[in-house]
Amino acid sequence: MLSIHLKTLRLSHMLSQWETLEHQATQEHWSYAQFLLALCELEVDKRWQSRLKRSLTEAQLPSAKTLSTFDFSHLPQFNPAPIMQLATDTTWLKSAHNCLLFGPSGVGKTHLAAAIAKAIIELGHRAKFYSATTLVQHLQQAKLQLLLPATLKKLDRYDLLVIDDLGYVKKSEAETSVLFELIAHRYERKSVLVTANQPFSQWDHIFADDMMTVAAVDRLVHHALIVELKADSYRKRSAAIRLTASSPTLDDEVLPDSS
Repeated sequence: MLSIHLKTLRLSHMLSQWETLEHQATQEHWSYAQFLLALCELEVDKRWQSRLKRSLTEAQLPSAKTLSTFDFSHLPQFNPAPIMQLATDTTWLKSAHNCLLFGPSGVGKTHLAAAIAKAIIELGHRAKFYSATTLVQHLQQAKLQLLLPATLKKLDRYDLLVIDDLGYVKKSEAETSVLFELIAHRYERKSVLVTANQPFSQWDHIFADDMMTVAAVDRLVHHALIVELKADSYRKRSAAIRLTASSPTLDDEVLPDSS
């Protein structure tokens, strides 16, 4: 009878484990309350793990990008405290604040953006990761189908929207107008995390006109943490290290026969 009720209530994890747990409770002389608490904790934990898995799949984050795997040593002048704060205290999401990561290619902007998104997902929030070009194409398609307002509203389900490599968006009215509409829509409503190679002074190469550039920047920076990453490309440095390691040394070279 208990199994029937658990199935009716859709308590699937309780259903699959209650008999095993009952045996343990009997052997260890648990009270009824202890047994019920253990069952409930099991159900809550399994539901949380299932939800977390769905949220991470939905976010489409680059794989293996976490703060623990980020090599901060290649940014000797960088203070990671503000980034760590974003990843552990999500009050900035509740206030619809933004984060803007600037720096040349290869310094780790995408890694940090994905790591922050993963951290806030693990704290129970929803996030979505897009390359800027993919997001713009998605919004353009929605606009052509007269679905842009509905699409923007659908993106509101995400507490954090990551827009990676903003500088690769082409300077055309069709592309930048939908990007501006997204920025304007989320302003003081939901958070955005943007990575870009170019500083604000070069954003006139992204948006179609100066007025749109100023308006977009104004909305993004009004409530934002702005982080600049100054370093050589991590990928280039790693490649140089591998090349050096694989190059033969003088001792490894075959010297000609002097006889």
